[in-house]
Amino acid sequence: MERTILLVDDEANILSALTRVLRPDGYRVLRAGSGREGLDLLAQNEVGVIVTDQRMPEMTGVEFLHKVKEQFPDTVRIVLSGYTELNSITDAINRGAIYKFLTKPWDDDLLRANIEEAFLRYEMRRENARLTKELKAANEELEQRVVEKTREVMRNLKILEVSQEVLEHLPVAVVGIGADGIIALANCFARQWLGNGGPLLGESADEILAPELLKQNEVVTLNPPGASAPLRVRCRRDVMGRESDSQGLVLMLVPEPSEQGG
Repeated sequence: MERTILLVDDEANILSALTRVLRPDGYRVLRAGSGREGLDLLAQNEVGVIVTDQRMPEMTGVEFLHKVKEQFPDTVRIVLSGYTELNSITDAINRGAIYKFLTKPWDDDLLRANIEEAFLRYEMRRENARLTKELKAANEELEQRVVEKTREVMRNLKILEVSQEVLEHLPVAVVGIGADGIIALANCFARQWLGNGGPLLGESADEILAPELLKQNEVVTLNPPGASAPLRVRCRRDVMGRESDSQGLVLMLVPEPSEQGG
């Protein structure tokens, strides 16, 4: 990005001399003969550093820089003057309107070094502002993603609750057995028919379930506690992992039609 500096002085020869000093540094130099003219140029150009005289007609350098601070706060502001009006200069520095005060006649190398430092300060401010803006945008995007993810989780939780409710009241016994042989799921009828109404979760399928219950299409007779008659069920099994990353078996015990009718 091209570095642009604004020189403000009511003496044309001073503006010309400053321009010659700064020309080797490759700056784009704007020149104004008054504070009012300087404000007009600032409204039309992106300026990084301002160097202004103090004693000028209509508006002093300090008055000019106070206006600049209000309208263009990122611009780095320097007073270059042969008059040391300490009260006004000190007040302006304390209020942040002036970055540095340099005196006339100036030392070329010192002036150039101070202006280089001022541009680095300006560019650091701009970079910090850019990073802050990007960080804010990233945080807002992250917050939006969190909100959307939370909604998705809550929606999936509701779906899961409904699915569990449906599974719990299916008129068949459903048992989920993990790849390690441990029972991970058992609905209401599974607990009634196979576990005496007690929990089956966490138990070893080999210890709880008879071997014939794991055979496809095997018809098995159960004697659930409290039942008025034996219950004949057909065993249906399916391997998990076709629609998900789950591993293991799903076992369903479906009452035979004659039993349902009786």
